[in-house]
Amino acid sequence: MQKNNIYEYVQKRSDQQYVVIKRYVYYSKRYNATVTALVGDVFDGATGALDINSFGWIVHDVLCRDGCFDSGKPCNNWQASKVLADILKSEGRWFRRHTWFVATWLFGGGKARANGLV
Repeated sequence: MQKNNIYEYVQKRSDQQYVVIKRYVYYSKRYNATVTALVGDVFDGATGALDINSFGWIVHDVLCRDGCFDSGKPCNNWQASKVLADILKSEGRWFRRHTWFVATWLFGGGKARANGLV
């Protein structure tokens, strides 16, 4: 279960805009890779959903913006959505784990989607 609070790492700027105020690094066991949100990065929160206290949306936004893990290894849309689902599972969010996975895989992705759906 995630012990940190996302709001220790981001500050709300406006209705749908957050700026990273403290560097956050996520390690994916599934892909043996890290994803980093850097101070000053700006994100829109949980696109199309309620912004919740979860690290899922920030990590997913980095993957969709960059289309790769920190190592430079490409990340496709399926992988970005699986990472999101893994984070939500670790936070004990069973329902969102499934619904956000489907929604982001079908409708999201950015540069990760450009790398392929799977």
